[in-house]
Amino acid sequence: MEMLLTLNQLAGFLLASMLITLAPGPDNLLVLCLGMARGRKPDIAFGLGCAVGCLNHSLLAALGGSTLIATSPVAFQALKLAGGLYLMWLGIQAVCQMQDAACQSVTQASRESERQLFVRGLLANAINPKVVLFFLAFLPQFVDKSGAPGGWQIMQLGMVFTVQAALIFSAIGWFAGTIGER
Repeated sequence: MEMLLTLNQLAGFLLASMLITLAPGPDNLLVLCLGMARGRKPDIAFGLGCAVGCLNHSLLAALGGSTLIATSPVAFQALKLAGGLYLMWLGIQAVCQMQDAACQSVTQASRESERQLFVRGLLANAINPKVVLFFLAFLPQFVDKSGAPGGWQIMQLGMVFTVQAALIFSAIGWFAGTIGER
């Protein structure tokens, strides 16, 4: 049995993850605003905290998803269908209501150290119930039932998501910080 993700599985997941991470939302907007207000280092610290917070959700999804895969193929299909519908609803909701309140919280962050901003990003992401639901809906969509155990695949996907989110948030932070410093 294959223990790693397939190339097709990884490529499709990585593309979808990057599009989701780049889509406007509270994390992106706060990273942009924070970078322009505080510079590169504080901004990258916050963005990395947001990305690392995804590991918590990956673990929860791996535990729940692997249980569903092992116990009921019908329940797993229902989870995938519900997850797809949930993702569509999130997309529609994001288009309908752009979040401009994110920049308002930058004033609160103006006195925090890089370490505090990392922890703030970590906690903001780790305790966000919408992100928990998103991971429960998103990661199982990419599980290959003929591959490695479902929970292991979900953890691998979660780690891939975290790494790409860290890179994207760092890039956003770098460029926003550069603009803010000028």
